[in-house]
Amino acid sequence: MARSLILFTIFLSTIAADAAASGASGKSHRFSRNLSPKSIGHKHEKLSHLHFYFHDIVTHHNPTTVRVAEATMSNTSVTTFGDVFVMGDPLTVGPEPSSKLVGRAQGIYASAWQEEVGLLMVMNFAFMEGKYNGSTLSVLERNTIFSEVREMPIIGGSGLFRFARGYVEARTYSFNVKSRNAVVEYNVHALHD
Repeated sequence: MARSLILFTIFLSTIAADAAASGASGKSHRFSRNLSPKSIGHKHEKLSHLHFYFHDIVTHHNPTTVRVAEATMSNTSVTTFGDVFVMGDPLTVGPEPSSKLVGRAQGIYASAWQEEVGLLMVMNFAFMEGKYNGSTLSVLERNTIFSEVREMPIIGGSGLFRFARGYVEARTYSFNVKSRNAVVEYNVHALHD
């Protein structure tokens, strides 16, 4: 309650300052202004490490990833260049599908390289466990899936991960070439409020 009152007071002070700066003309058009990090709730940063497994199920009676678009050359390309997928993949504590669910990876990935199997991935890790329930981390990545370790940037987050930045390391735990189903181990290192 006190925090809300403080933020509301800061908001009203900002409006009053804008009105005073605009003078008698009544215009208050402004593209940008400097803010104190404290005025928007920015706190001292913490470093969190999360470890989980990502289950990408393409071929199954209940897939977690579906192809939504393909180029005319996708089926003849060895890298499936041009395929686009939407995912809602489970994130679990262990590599087994029956392991405890801690969240979902929600996003899109596309086969974006002709010379090697490489994906452009845009996704949120939406957590549903413990203190992270309802919080998300956003990742934008180039994922060369046959590399031993892939490092990808964290570009933001919400909830406990507001103002997040950092990186993710992905390692393939298992991959079935025929079905294209995969389990990927993720280590997340996130700086956040």
